[in-house]
Amino acid sequence: MALTLHAPAIAESAQPGQFLMLTAARKGEATPALPRPMAIYSTDDDSGNIEVFYGVVGSGTERLKSFRVSEEMFVVGPLGRAFEIEENVQRVLLIGRGIGTCSLTTVAQHNAKRNLQITAVTSARDSTALIGADFYRDNGAKVYEVTDVEGTSTPEALFATLTSDLDSNPPQVIMTCGSERLTKLCEALASRWDAKIQVSVEAHMACGLGYCHGCASGARSEGDESPLICNDGPVFSWTPVSPELQVP
Repeated sequence: MALTLHAPAIAESAQPGQFLMLTAARKGEATPALPRPMAIYSTDDDSGNIEVFYGVVGSGTERLKSFRVSEEMFVVGPLGRAFEIEENVQRVLLIGRGIGTCSLTTVAQHNAKRNLQITAVTSARDSTALIGADFYRDNGAKVYEVTDVEGTSTPEALFATLTSDLDSNPPQVIMTCGSERLTKLCEALASRWDAKIQVSVEAHMACGLGYCHGCASGARSEGDESPLICNDGPVFSWTPVSPELQVP
């Protein structure tokens, strides 16, 4: 489902990879009590609009689906740590799976006017579930559309395709979201190309602001709390330890 929100302040300030907390309860309603975290799919400074894509999987998203044009919705954002591209970076690879692709699309949009080569992979079960391909192309990215049905979405198949096409001029940064197996693929590619990895981590959240500590995840130092996906992420720098993907 696509949801367009008129939110000029968010459209102007949002950075690639940041997210929103959308409250599905209308004014005066007590439920659903918790807001839903959603990636920002696109922004439009001129109109002041932002776009969100989401899947209907429960009562909260079912309620979001019921909102109509001109209704007001309580929205908090933009939130979280964004993707970062250093000035010396010239080539970036984006690899997204399903709705996770929505965390990556604004990387292409916000850098369309830079002299930046962006390659984007959008992956899904079948062609009807692919997200972002035309949007990526409209923003100057080279796009690979891969699906389970066609057998092109496996890490092994993608590794073969991407290394064959990009080995001669590989990406310096790889960004991903939406699949643990694709993160393993990114580790194998980064090891081959000596590239850096940034991963957008998806999580259930109650507040999105770091108050509830419900999205703590990952390793922690003794005596310290695990990183919070909402505050310390959702984008994290990722260091490959020992790529497990078996590749030729």
